[in-house]
Formats: sequence, C-alpha cells, structure tokens
Amino acid sequence: MNDIGLVLEGGGMRGVYTAGVLEYFLDQDIHFPYVSGVSSGASVACSYLARQKGRNKKLQIGMAGDPRFLSIRNLWREKSLFGMNFLYDEVPKSLVPLDVDQINNSSQTFVIGTTDIKTGNPHYIYHQRDEDILTAVRASSSLPMLAPVVNYKGWQLLDGGVADPVPVEQAIADGCEQNIIVLTRPKGYRKEPFKLSRLARRFYKNYPGFVQALINRPAVYNETMDQLEDLEERGRVKVLRPDASLNAHRTEKDPARLEKMYNAGYQDAADLHHDFPEWLNHPYSSAT
Repeated sequence: MNDIGLVLEGGGMRGVYTAGVLEYFLDQDIHFPYVSGVSSGASVACSYLARQKGRNKKLQIGMAGDPRFLSIRNLWREKSLFGMNFLYDEVPKSLVPLDVDQINNSSQTFVIGTTDIKTGNPHYIYHQRDEDILTAVRASSSLPMLAPVVNYKGWQLLDGGVADPVPVEQAIADGCEQNIIVLTRPKGYRKEPFKLSRLARRFYKNYPGFVQALINRPAVYNETMDQLEDLEERGRVKVLRPDASLNAHRTEKDPARLEKMYNAGYQDAADLHHDFPEWLNHPYSSAT
C-alpha cells in the first residue's frame, strides 16, 4: 500500500486542536485510507471516521464543563480523572451517539495505539467489524495511575501514548510512505524526565515492564519528536501542531481557550490544503 497516512497524537483536552483539523478534512470530504491515533487522538478520530461533522466540537467544547467529563469527583467514583464510563458508554451510545456502523462499513484502516501493561510494549488494535471500538479507544485513552486498566480480548491495556506516543514508524511499516502528523504540543516541546517512578512502582508492582516504559517515556517521546523533525525536513511528513501561544493543558476546561485551539486546528489544516494540495487532493480522498 502506497498511501498517505494520518497519525494523531494524544494529549487530553489538547486534542481539541486535532478535532479542528479533522473537522476541516470532513468539510472538504478528505478521507485518508489509513488513520492511526493514540489516546485523545484515537477518540477524536472516531467522529472523523464516522463522518459526523460537529460531533467532536460538541463533545470537546460543549461538554468540557460537565463534571462527568472531567473532574476530581470521577477519581473518587470510578478511579479515573476523565469519566471513562461517561465518555465511552453513556455519551456515544445515547447522549451524542457515535455512528459505529459507518466506521465498521468504511474501507479506511483505523489503528488504535495502546500499551500492554504486562510488557510495556505497544499493542496496536486494527479495527475490524467485530472489534469493540469503544473499549479499544477507551483502553488507548486510559491514563496511567488516573484510570483503571482495560481488559480487551485477553490483553491488559492502558494509554497508547506510553509506549508509542506518535506511531509514525508503525504507519510507515504498514505501507504509508508519506504521512500527515497532527501533534498537540508546539514545535520544540520536549518532555522532562519522569518523576513519579516510586509511585508507579507501587501502582504497578506486578508489571515492571510497564513501569520501565513509563520511565522511558520522555526519552521515547523526545526521540520521536527528533525523528519527526528530520522526516519533516526531508519532505516525508507534513506536521500540524498548535502554536505555543495557545497554551492549553491536558485538563483544560475553559471553553474560550478550547474554542481557540479548535479554530487554530481548522485553520492550520486549511493552510496545509492550500500550500500542499498534492498531499490532500489524494486519489483516495473520497474513500468510503
């Protein structure tokens, strides 16, 4: 397969930037044949793959102030900062229904990045019709120490951003020679060393491989950013990323700031389309 892939980083509420990017692609009827996402990147990809315009904005901005979405209360009630039962059960099944049938019937490849806590290695879920997409995306979005482990088809999984924060190498291995990468941190951002190793060892005392993955995560992330900047210079990838002035954080709840991030993502995608039409006016752009 010689296609252009779309690879989406996570980042909690910073994923509203990605939501804006994807909304532009929906408005322009641009549908990539290969979509890969981790954590919030996988979550916002669902509305894009389901062809549901406006759904991400309704969720990411319209419901951000709902304590069931994000609150300390959730930690007490279900041991998760983000309301995982609310977000991956109540919302997509009743409040703001997700068109799972559209995703199941699509020819687009959807790869959901997770981390296997038994080994600390990446575990990629390639969505098929019989996959439980909501549980798979929930696993990808379950933050270490802030959400329960998700059991999925015999695997014990957590946040895909731990083992492979931006799975561009997997996209290349899957045949995508060129990729559009959507990041949620500004250019030049690098992670500081992991400072919660003692706490992690208590949380995951039976999973030393996962603890080591948490410790290694900053180095893996920083190496990935170095790799992306190299690929960008060589014209192998196009990278969309928010400007540092937007300054939203993982648990951002300010609707004005979220709206600004969303609009920035939309405009950056429009600018990419204008500047590099050969990347987006792709023979597979109308894939169904």
